[in-house]
Amino acid sequence: MVQKTRKPPSAAKGDAPVAPKRRGRPRAYQPEVALGKALDLFRKGGFAATSLDDLSAATGMNRPSLYGAFGDKRELYIKSYQRYRADARAAMIDIFREQSPIRSRLERIYAVALDIYLSGESGPRGCFTVMTAASEAVADPEIRALVLEGLVELDKAFAACFRLAREKGELPASTDPAVLAQLASATVHTIAIRARARVPRKELEAIVKGTIDVMLRG
Repeated sequence: MVQKTRKPPSAAKGDAPVAPKRRGRPRAYQPEVALGKALDLFRKGGFAATSLDDLSAATGMNRPSLYGAFGDKRELYIKSYQRYRADARAAMIDIFREQSPIRSRLERIYAVALDIYLSGESGPRGCFTVMTAASEAVADPEIRALVLEGLVELDKAFAACFRLAREKGELPASTDPAVLAQLASATVHTIAIRARARVPRKELEAIVKGTIDVMLRG
């Protein structure tokens, strides 16, 4: 007898090749979006009052994911502050660099600052530097260095504006750009504090106008 060869069993219909399993957990978040959520919380409540549970709920990330993406709470705070600084710089840098009349530039710079300080779904959040980072700077050298860097950067930007205005004859030759720059920066800080205290925008704009009048009076 001739022995019939047995055919191998055919694959069941509809079976598809099994894709290899992917190792690791894919990122289910967008780092910049998550950092923005953290920034919102820190601006509202500061460092101490913002818990990891708060940050986890706001970002949609559990604690291990937060640590993996941003480090511990302090590191996330610093990254949030750096993000705030970068956003504020981007909003104002073109105005600081313009060649337009000094009064117009100052008015626009302060208008942008008020937009930033008065923003917030639950009320004005003020300035990250003034409202929270300055407090943390007392005990944290790295945060203190960031705060001082920001203050110096703002002073220099204003000084460049006043120096150009002096060169164009908008201000007297005796004008000291550095002194006016410190006054301009101080006004930024006071409207940030008052904005957080919910002083109406019209009152803040009146402060700005009065300060500009004084600075440009010559």
